[in-house]
Amino acid sequence: MKYNPEIHNRRSIRLKGYDYSGCGYYFITICTHDRQCLFGNIENGVMILNNAGRMIDCWWNELKNKYADIKIDEYVIMPNHCHGIINIVSPVSAAPIHKMVQWFKTMTTNEYIRNVKQNRWKPFNGTLWQRNYYEHIIRNETALQHIREYIVNNSYLWPQDELFPASYYCL
Repeated sequence: MKYNPEIHNRRSIRLKGYDYSGCGYYFITICTHDRQCLFGNIENGVMILNNAGRMIDCWWNELKNKYADIKIDEYVIMPNHCHGIINIVSPVSAAPIHKMVQWFKTMTTNEYIRNVKQNRWKPFNGTLWQRNYYEHIIRNETALQHIREYIVNNSYLWPQDELFPASYYCL
């Protein structure tokens, strides 16, 4: 069915009028579809990446090669989501954040599908990632430090995380 705004009621999560290709720090959270745990497991507060998690990690780090005007700051891959800070350092040729996330989702989905077929990775239901993602414009150094701490401590706080599945079992 074609998108119809009268029926589907999609609303933008973006700040109206804000240039998401402008210099600055952006906090991104991307979740798997249905919050499926596909990327590893938390053991004693430490995230242990499986092959899929290591693949996600590689593609996250590839963002800085694809988009030369960004730097990757603190990030973490969790069993069913990833958090990361992207710093756009030059607006000259930077893509907007949503284009970076779209590219990341496409690349990781394609590689995941190949590995389901070739290496028997756990299949996912429908799509690998949720349709949207969370983004937050980091406005000052205090907020940046707070978000960095949140990311670093995310695996230790996993049982209290809102993305922690009720019946937690990951690969």
